[in-house]
Amino acid sequence: MLSRLLRTYLRPYSAALAAVVLFQLVGTIASLYLPSLNADIIDKGVAAGDTDYILSAGGWMLAVSLVQIACSVAAVYYGAKVAAGFGRDVRSSVFHRVVGFSTREVSHFGAPSLITRTTNDVQQVQMLVVMTCTMLVAAPIMGLGGIIMALKQDIGLSWLMLVCVPALLIAIGLIVSRMVPLFRAMQTRIDAVNQVLREQLTGIRVVRAFVREREETRRFAQANEDLTGTALSVGRLTALIFPTVMLIFNASSIAVLWFGAARVDNGEMQIGGLTAFLMYLMQILMSMMMATFISIMIPRAAVCAERIGEVLDTESSVRPAERPVRQVGLHAELEMRDVEFRYPGAAAPVLSGISFRAAAGQTTAIIGSTGSGKTTLVSLVPRLFDATAGTVLVDGVDVRELEPQMLWTRIGLVPQKPYLFTGTVASNLRYGNPNATDDELWEALEVAQARDFVEAMPEGLEAPIAQGGTNVSGGQRQRLSIARALVSKPEIYLFDDSFSALDLATDARLRAALRPHTAEAAVVIVGQRVSTIADADQIIVLDDGVIVGIGTHEQLLETCPTYVEIVESQVTAGSAV
Repeated sequence: MLSRLLRTYLRPYSAALAAVVLFQLVGTIASLYLPSLNADIIDKGVAAGDTDYILSAGGWMLAVSLVQIACSVAAVYYGAKVAAGFGRDVRSSVFHRVVGFSTREVSHFGAPSLITRTTNDVQQVQMLVVMTCTMLVAAPIMGLGGIIMALKQDIGLSWLMLVCVPALLIAIGLIVSRMVPLFRAMQTRIDAVNQVLREQLTGIRVVRAFVREREETRRFAQANEDLTGTALSVGRLTALIFPTVMLIFNASSIAVLWFGAARVDNGEMQIGGLTAFLMYLMQILMSMMMATFISIMIPRAAVCAERIGEVLDTESSVRPAERPVRQVGLHAELEMRDVEFRYPGAAAPVLSGISFRAAAGQTTAIIGSTGSGKTTLVSLVPRLFDATAGTVLVDGVDVRELEPQMLWTRIGLVPQKPYLFTGTVASNLRYGNPNATDDELWEALEVAQARDFVEAMPEGLEAPIAQGGTNVSGGQRQRLSIARALVSKPEIYLFDDSFSALDLATDARLRAALRPHTAEAAVVIVGQRVSTIADADQIIVLDDGVIVGIGTHEQLLETCPTYVEIVESQVTAGSAV
């Protein structure tokens, strides 16, 4: 998966990669040439007392060093540019794939894991690209060139390379092989920490309300301890690499000086050649170390690439049609025909045999006990899920055949848990209609019974909204979400228990104000309170995913025992209060 990811997303940067290779090649050749120049200065300049040769060779050595530095800087620049572009492109692809997921795929991966895959996992692969461009490209050039230049200096000491290089590779290979499973565990444990932290931040009020701070602290501490333990294990192995490398480096230097001194004493080698051979051996070992350093990163990057690939390879269960319908009638009409929805692997369907019609200008209410499938039914209209059987139609066209963007612009969904984005009141209201005027925003706020509290804010429409709308109350979030749907002026309104946080008086005023603004739209209201849905044109009663009654409030009181039971339970509860 790692190689496929690199091939796919590095292809647009082939020219920059070629520049990296070119600069690394020139820079490495220059660095390989420096020990030979140094040997010549020692043998032909210092030993012979030739100051002119020392100055001329030293000047040339300085020029070669400047070339080597310039090429290294250029290689790092282009390498960093390639890595940054690679990371941007991968993150963009993962983000767009996740945005296209249905609720089923998001639930499968989990929000914390998707966040980790989009950020930390991509960063690990991006870091591998950076290090590859800046180090791994130079490593084979330096290693092969160092061997050639060392043999050119003295073949008699070449056997040392046959001992030192394999010793380094074997030692580092043993350490790296133990790190692979630890890297895999580390990414999973980062997911776990993100999950616990996300739950605690989101549910902080519940935690405090039930005095569970200590338990949640212990829960986070356990996830944190697991991650810390894995990170420490990786850290210990990483820390072991450098002493091992330095041990082999120092042992190699001692061996070169020991055996080289004898060859110099016998006149088989000059002091400058011995110095150059030692420098070339260090370059060879350094290239092996650079390659090994990259090999340390490869296992973790490979694990991260697999996790990224899982997201990129997952197709949404909600797919656009090959030839989507882009135009339907002027006034939306919603219809369901024998609809069924079943979660993968579930023994029984959540919804079964759902058939009804919601005409333009008509209000359809859905009521039922908790878990009866009300929210799932509403979710099938904008294709948050797709029905596993039957058909959901808008103006007589199957929603699976409609162009998704066109479908979504015709639907105004107010979810059961309203969500506001970081920004202002105005930016949230314009979410579905960026061109809405301030007058249209105030009109929507007035209908949603939100004008009073927005006017009370010092900044008015420009009042800041925190992430998730945490700086406003639950009822205010609901009313702002309703206003947001009104601003987009859709043809189908889906209110999924959107009045639950409102008091009865505000609920009644809001519904009365809604009627003239939704007179030509199909309105579907999911409600728990009978008072919210009693005046609907038709009421659908759900029980365990099946429709057990359809009609007006008066008709259901006469024909539907389940509806009568719901009404009586609320009347009894109200009397008790």
